[in-house]
Amino acid sequence: MPLTPTGDIVGPAAEAGCGVGAFNVIQLEHVEALVAAGERAQAPVVLQISENAARYHGALDPIAAATIAAARRSAPPVAVHLDHAEDEELVHRAVALGFGSVMFDASRLDYADNVRRTREVAAFCHDHGVWVEAELGEVGGKDGVHAPGARTDPDQAAEFVAATGVDALAVAVGSSHAMLERTAALDFALIARLRAAVPVPLVLHGSSGVADADLARAVDAGMTKINIATHLNHVFTAEVRRRLAADPAVVDTRKYLAPARAAVADEAARLLGMLRPLPTPR
Repeated sequence: MPLTPTGDIVGPAAEAGCGVGAFNVIQLEHVEALVAAGERAQAPVVLQISENAARYHGALDPIAAATIAAARRSAPPVAVHLDHAEDEELVHRAVALGFGSVMFDASRLDYADNVRRTREVAAFCHDHGVWVEAELGEVGGKDGVHAPGARTDPDQAAEFVAATGVDALAVAVGSSHAMLERTAALDFALIARLRAAVPVPLVLHGSSGVADADLARAVDAGMTKINIATHLNHVFTAEVRRRLAADPAVVDTRKYLAPARAAVADEAARLLGMLRPLPTPR
């Protein structure tokens, strides 16, 4: 089917109080696993390619081409999203390649500069029909920084959305990027206050560190787009390690990458069911 615009997935989910699984892609096996998970769960999926992943592949184009091709073969809706882009030129390239959305991350800057740069990116993307996510109140965890104490102020969040025109907002509510244990303590009261104050869907970054029950509770409190990367990388790598330990002589990469791909598909499908996704027609 044609690529689905991200807003066509996230917008209806926010109105219905449902969650959307947004999973990061690093290589082709991730793409295939995540599309399979969406088909198994009969749920829409957002496939995310980060600026770091583009850098790993030498450019955005190779991994984007594979991701877009796989997304077009999916029965349930699949959107392709640029995640944590700090480089405006990368945003422009993603728009040219046909991405349905971008997350422009100027959260390291002071508030005024964040507003200015995000507003410029949002205007460019909207001129090309592309949905925009931004971040306010740095979630932490990037580049080794662990800052689960960061919190986004609801009044400032509403002001930021009005000033920039973004379509979704990533907020700091107790999670942190790159957590290897699912021990984050979310501030559910703050999520509810943000949901009441902010007129666009809320995004939970650092969801790998959040326990199953708290992910569902976060959706109930008002989160819509749930970003998960490290947890699925952990699942993938653990299966690779298990297969290599079981057969140290193996040299065919398919012998360990295929089981790792299957393990990610299983876990992503399980997570999708927990996020109370909008059902898709069979």
